Amino acid sequence: MQTLHAAPASFLAPPAPHLLPPTPPAPRATLLAKAPAPATVASRTRAWFHSTPRASRRRQCARAASSGVASVDDSKKDVLIALSQIIDPDFGTDIVSCGFVKDLEISETLEEVSFRLELTTPACPIKDEFEKKANEVVAALPWVKKVNVTMSAQPAQPVYAGELPEGLQKISNIIAVSSCKGGVGKSTVAVNLAYTLAGMGARVGIFDADVFGPSLPTMVSPENRLLVMNPESRTILPTEYLGVKMVSFGFAGQGRAIMRGPMVSGVINQLLTTTEWGELDYLVIDMPPGTGDIHLTLCQVAPLTAAVIVTTPQKLAFIDVAKGVRMFSKLKVPCVAVVENMCYFDADGKRYYPFGQGSGSQVVQQFGIPHLFDLPIRPTLSASGDTGIPEVVADPQGDVAKTFQNLGVCVVQQCAKIRQQVSTAVSYDRSIRAIRVKVPDSDEEFLLHPATVRRNDRSAQSVDEWTGEQKVQYGDIPEDIEPEEIRPMGNYAVSITWPDGFSQIAPYDQLEMLERLVDLPRAATPAVASS
Repeated sequence: MQTLHAAPASFLAPPAPHLLPPTPPAPRATLLAKAPAPATVASRTRAWFHSTPRASRRRQCARAASSGVASVDDSKKDVLIALSQIIDPDFGTDIVSCGFVKDLEISETLEEVSFRLELTTPACPIKDEFEKKANEVVAALPWVKKVNVTMSAQPAQPVYAGELPEGLQKISNIIAVSSCKGGVGKSTVAVNLAYTLAGMGARVGIFDADVFGPSLPTMVSPENRLLVMNPESRTILPTEYLGVKMVSFGFAGQGRAIMRGPMVSGVINQLLTTTEWGELDYLVIDMPPGTGDIHLTLCQVAPLTAAVIVTTPQKLAFIDVAKGVRMFSKLKVPCVAVVENMCYFDADGKRYYPFGQGSGSQVVQQFGIPHLFDLPIRPTLSASGDTGIPEVVADPQGDVAKTFQNLGVCVVQQCAKIRQQVSTAVSYDRSIRAIRVKVPDSDEEFLLHPATVRRNDRSAQSVDEWTGEQKVQYGDIPEDIEPEEIRPMGNYAVSITWPDGFSQIAPYDQLEMLERLVDLPRAATPAVASS
């Protein structure tokens, strides 16, 4: 089982270059010598004033104090430079560049500093470490006598919220928990993961997508066990248990459904998209077994951020799980973790593996999923699914709860990385008039000419669907065309708005194919030519 630590060994890094004060020109003699690396503000200050960093700081503060209003601005720069040493391990960037520092205020006496750190999720597993480090680096400034740090969170909005059903527009991350095999404990993992995320401070909902055999009504015990419809908006009001919102066909007063596939897809669509979920940091979807209509409907309707795969040690479970992983791969939904349930039990000081070993590891190795978590055969874990109280709620300090805590940390961190990669995957660089593309999970960045991208649109507006004839001719697109806006479309494509009002959906696969066809220069090349 992989153990994720709450924080990396070190959060400190050299201050961000764009926050450093400009370096004066060096004397001629120093130009011939090997210049020291500008690792810290102190090294630059020492090289210019030939004195200690603390003395230099005193001179800076003295000059600031004598300049009135400007002193506060200079002091704010000092604070930002200090805070830029703290690195967000998920984004690999300092917290100042990430935009986390808000409401920075400094007293008139230049002794008290107040600011707010606004994180992207209230479930950030290292928020306490951020607060501690922020206090330390700012308090280390020689003129600071008191530091007031406030922690808050402003969750990122869906990357294309305006094009989603109204019920999903305020959900930041949607996590699918899937196995494609019945009876492996998928619902147990989904429910306990949801309550783990809620315990970390996030706003969470659970959607039970199994119409034929809904598990949620058995696994939780909400006071109101029936879904209610808002008569004015004709939307569904979710039930709630211990602060987590939930929707299941089992709460619709119908029990288990007996219906054909198209009807099931319609029910799932209605339950998911017309529910008043409100603002959620994470919506956990308990997927039904298989890879059929319901799964495709969910992947098309909801922009899944990531998937968690649940399996058991048996080879038969691995075969079905492999199908599910391939399905998510085709739908461009990254699988971020594998949970191997019913792995072992401990007795007489020994650990026994009654169903063998290796199924979870095989999934990780074959499909490159980075994180593996093992769950034991535990009577309390099984019983919690029948009593209506999740195990992580009943025994928050137990070994099972610790495993789910590690899984929760993994999900939070991986979702943050995925969103950051998607938000910066495709952008337009006006300085070189080229579209920069760096597909998620790729280390290479390449350039595309805007006219080339526009001319190779494959939608029905550009290509006749029956004959394959090109409607938009080469000369119809001006060579100097520039995109007006580029927005992510889930994990698989971007939407590009052009000056003529045309909105083009450009999948990453298509952009990579264009790059191979036209063989344009790499990102380091300053000029780009159209094919």
